[in-house]
Amino acid sequence: MRGEPSCPKCGGRVRAPGLFADSWQCDVHGAVHPLQPVIPPSVEALGVAVHRARVPVWMPWPLPVGWLFTGVAYAGDDRSGGRASAVACTGPGPLGGVGELLLIAEELGVGLGARYAGIDGPDPGPHLSTDRAPQAKILAAGRPTPLWHVLAAPDDRAVFAGEARGLWLWAIVWPGQSGLLMYDELVLTDLRDAGSEVELVPCGALSPRLLS
Repeated sequence: MRGEPSCPKCGGRVRAPGLFADSWQCDVHGAVHPLQPVIPPSVEALGVAVHRARVPVWMPWPLPVGWLFTGVAYAGDDRSGGRASAVACTGPGPLGGVGELLLIAEELGVGLGARYAGIDGPDPGPHLSTDRAPQAKILAAGRPTPLWHVLAAPDDRAVFAGEARGLWLWAIVWPGQSGLLMYDELVLTDLRDAGSEVELVPCGALSPRLLS
């Protein structure tokens, strides 16, 4: 499961810094913040991502009834720290069946959110209809945060994006109809602020969405 670091934009192989470049390199996308291998969900794995993150690590907290934490990934290295984080949660969908939610925080240009959203990246800005009212409003770290529907996303998922704490925030929901979850005044906590409460997070099986 450990694997190798990969490009956050395309999943391709990356080369470590060396004599000719001081950053990780993808043959297609040039300098990138490498996506570290995904490991099975656990309180310890979540703690590592939180410790290394330089961006929020968003999670609905408390989790909706029946929902579980199902994985975390981050892009960055030991030198730069985590410049993008992705947290997966799984639980009962609002219309029945199983729903999956992926929350991504990232710096401008990292491209991890666009990859999971299934759109051309690296950022959601060109795909947001910000001339209209936001389609969803959540609380992120106690602040009302508008999110807009990402129009170019594939039909199998619902994708929303906006800004929180000066960084991109993506919310990607499978299947598409489970996007109704985003209209229920979702409350997000930055786990960097949660302290020992992180140890109370209930864990499930690894979400395959993180590996896609």
